[in-house]
Amino acid sequence: MTEERPVYLSPKNRTVRRRTQQAFGRDGTATEPAEADSSDREWPACWDAAASLLEWSDPYECIVDTENAPFYRWFVGGRLNAAENCIDRHLEERKNQVALRWEGKRGERRTYTYYDLYREVSAVAAALRELGVEEDDVVTIYLPKLPELPITMLACARIGALHNVVFSGFAPNALAERMQRVDSRALVTCDGSFREETVIDQKRKADTALASIEESLPTIVVDRLGSSHDTHLGGNQYDYDDLVEAFAGANVSPVPREATDPLFHIHTSGTTGEPRRMTHATGGYLTGVAWTAQTVFDLAPGTTIWCTADAGWITGHSYVVYGPLLSGATVVLAEGGLRYSDRHRPWEVIERNGVEVFYTTPGVIRTFMKWGESFPSSHDLSSLRLLGSVGDPIGPDTWEWYYTYVGEERCPIVDTWWQTETGCVLISVRPGIDELKPGSVGPPLPGIEIQIVDEDGRELPPGEPGYLTIDRPWPSMLVPLEGDRYWILAEYWQAFSDPRADSWRYFTGDRAIVGDNGYVTIIGRDDDVITIGNRRIGTAELEAAITTVDGVTEAAAVAERTIGETVLCVFATLEQGQQDRTAIRDAVADAVVEHIGEFARPASVVFTPELPETYSGKTMYKLLERIVNDRPPTDSDTLRNPEVVGELTTIWNQE
Repeated sequence: MTEERPVYLSPKNRTVRRRTQQAFGRDGTATEPAEADSSDREWPACWDAAASLLEWSDPYECIVDTENAPFYRWFVGGRLNAAENCIDRHLEERKNQVALRWEGKRGERRTYTYYDLYREVSAVAAALRELGVEEDDVVTIYLPKLPELPITMLACARIGALHNVVFSGFAPNALAERMQRVDSRALVTCDGSFREETVIDQKRKADTALASIEESLPTIVVDRLGSSHDTHLGGNQYDYDDLVEAFAGANVSPVPREATDPLFHIHTSGTTGEPRRMTHATGGYLTGVAWTAQTVFDLAPGTTIWCTADAGWITGHSYVVYGPLLSGATVVLAEGGLRYSDRHRPWEVIERNGVEVFYTTPGVIRTFMKWGESFPSSHDLSSLRLLGSVGDPIGPDTWEWYYTYVGEERCPIVDTWWQTETGCVLISVRPGIDELKPGSVGPPLPGIEIQIVDEDGRELPPGEPGYLTIDRPWPSMLVPLEGDRYWILAEYWQAFSDPRADSWRYFTGDRAIVGDNGYVTIIGRDDDVITIGNRRIGTAELEAAITTVDGVTEAAAVAERTIGETVLCVFATLEQGQQDRTAIRDAVADAVVEHIGEFARPASVVFTPELPETYSGKTMYKLLERIVNDRPPTDSDTLRNPEVVGELTTIWNQE
């Protein structure tokens, strides 16, 4: 039986600017929920107002072309440029407003106004052209959280080239594979980066990847390590600062792009299978992120937002770079992860920069819980007015800790659901409009229609768990290139419906429950399900039960397959100072029995300092399953903390 949680009212007048809550209002003013519901029925015309948040070089002729469904084409005939929308159009009113604040891991700080951004983006765009990059070419970016990363993304967009950002923690073979998949024509990387006290030779990794590619590609190298590190530039390799200096003052006119032209490629992480190339189109993607930046994150000109995601993932694309800059906001970019040796650093960044909107993952929040509330409480967090969560489902206890100790019981929380494939948030409460319910992401946004269905595609009633599907197209949906159409059709549209039939349904791969109030609770990925006996249990449901135990901050549940049966194994992390592990182990087992049933009582409860997680904050269940089933661990390249693998194996073997 699930404990009943309180419903929190979203503050409407104090911490949330209602004037940015455009629920498709035609006149640009805030709309009430009833008006939002009305415009929701006007699909696809409802997306016309969202597109009006952008500046178009040429107006579009139709909102959506349905002729080649399910491969819809949005804003056909329209032309625009992403860099112009993110930078140029702001210059007249806010050229001296701060666009980007960067904080390095070693105390360095840099500030860029919108005019500074305009000048450096133009210089890099001119340099790329000089190196032979043309419209529709692809530039791969292999950088950590440095200002040069979003600058290069925008420089590509300015000249009509596509960017292909590859997470800087990936190994050389992963970089080479992702470059070859998109026929990259240039590479931007750096000399190195820092991981705690260790220097990571980023250029060596890039050179190894380039050596496996037959063609010599021009490579731009950013100097991150400074004079302490001597970097050798080989043939066809160029220093970033030298290029910026050489092309300072360059006047590079933004290239108008068809709304249906691709803006970028991005690859899925590969944690749930082979990495997939995703492509998003210029007009539809920018419309989706511009509208959700305002509707979900309440961004307005001058708002300071810190989204902790790396730009190697879609969250960084949408809510570190494009969404905030389209809104004229100020972006905080902090190098490194938040699991930093200095536990005061996250709160110092918020305090020092006056962060108003803070967007991070449940895994990071659970780390904060493990450290204890004394760290946020010792800093002035009064600038915060909105908190966000993305990635794994956030359990009610984690939600309430975030609300109480970070938001000081005055900041609404937007617990967002979306994917690399969707491009922008599709399910979330709207701050200032919707009530907040811990553990639930909220209702689908206006213009988005969902259904929860069973294995045969039949819609399930409220309260019944099933597969989450999206039943109406949206502008920022992925747009396949010619070679991607077959697998995209098979993976996302053929699960429940015949593509020749007069129907449309996008299969998300997530399991969820929708309540009578229309609020959606995410159970987890379809493959994040454990079968005990003949019963399927979502890992999110199990872990929410486990983290109700006092002292437990984070948990992962996996199945151990023994002769004749499958049993439940739990890995859990504890708050500092928790000593009575026997009592906590018993409490964890009792909590699972109380919330799930006696059949699910764990066979093992193992305590660990941390769980294996990807850089995007997702728990690596497959790795834990290999450990408990005595199989060699793999896939450590995608881990934020690969050193934990050996420790987990040792702990498990000692149980």
